[in-house]
Amino acid sequence: MMFEKNVTKVVQDCILDSGIQAKVVAQKINKPYSTLMREINPFDASAKLGAETLLEIMKVTRDVRPLQFMASEMGFSLETGTA
Repeated sequence: MMFEKNVTKVVQDCILDSGIQAKVVAQKINKPYSTLMREINPFDASAKLGAETLLEIMKVTRDVRPLQFMASEMGFSLETGTA
């Protein structure tokens, strides 16, 4: 069975592809490393990633793929803007 992408997996990819160590991301968003790793694990159903944490991760990694994924799931697309 092929693994279907979900927002948690996209967030995990966002951190892994950022070039910033996950421990540094955790520190920058004021979250314990072990908690962050559970929250971004798509196979850990008992840990949930909150919207505020998601926003902080996107700011730190400068990666909006999670937002693009969610927009796409809702039938929308994002335009690149200036932030």
